[in-house]
Amino acid sequence: MDINSIKVACSSCNLKELCLPLGLNPHEIDKLESVISSRRRIKRGNALFSAGEKFTSLYAVRSGFFKTCITTADGRDQVTGFQMTGEIIGLDGIVSDRHSCDAIALEDAEVCVMPFDQVEELSREFTTLQHHVHKIMSREIVRDHSVMLLLGSMRAEERLAAFLLNLVQRLHARGFSQSELVLRMTREEIGSYLGMKLETVSRTFSKFVEDGIVEVRQRYVHIKDTDALKRIVNPPCSS
Repeated sequence: MDINSIKVACSSCNLKELCLPLGLNPHEIDKLESVISSRRRIKRGNALFSAGEKFTSLYAVRSGFFKTCITTADGRDQVTGFQMTGEIIGLDGIVSDRHSCDAIALEDAEVCVMPFDQVEELSREFTTLQHHVHKIMSREIVRDHSVMLLLGSMRAEERLAAFLLNLVQRLHARGFSQSELVLRMTREEIGSYLGMKLETVSRTFSKFVEDGIVEVRQRYVHIKDTDALKRIVNPPCSS
């Protein structure tokens, strides 16, 4: 793991509208920059942090893609989430001062390191920052609830459709296409996250292709009919 101590300039970062500095004035951003003192590069397949490790910092994903996962009692890896550019990783460590999951880079990535004690101190000084930290935590809770709904009550087609819609929506917020994406995770990892067997993930993708909803070439996915995916997730009420 390569730690790069170049000063991080939040004010000139093109992700600032997605990350912590949202809504801060120039003076507050200057103070935040003094806290976020370093970036860290993580090679594909390496861990940013591991379960049981002491919690010290939050991490803003500057580039790349991560998965978070836990090891179940029977030794299986269970994927709990996927994080992309502009999102914050590490909130799991706040509750017990230790990380409860592993964060693994799915491609070469870079993060901004935000020492939590200093972020906390600043957030008491700047209500805008405090409010944004609360919003990030709330978003995680809402996302957890959405996953519980996925796993608890949706059929395989609904799960995969909801996953693709969520992924492309998050990517679009970062300036990417509304209909094309490259999956950074394997189908096995998607299955682990959605509570589906690998064969079921592959079969469901194939059905979407047959129905003309998506085009798939290895990890490239072109969503040809967004409305059809939305109808799968939220079927129209029959009168």
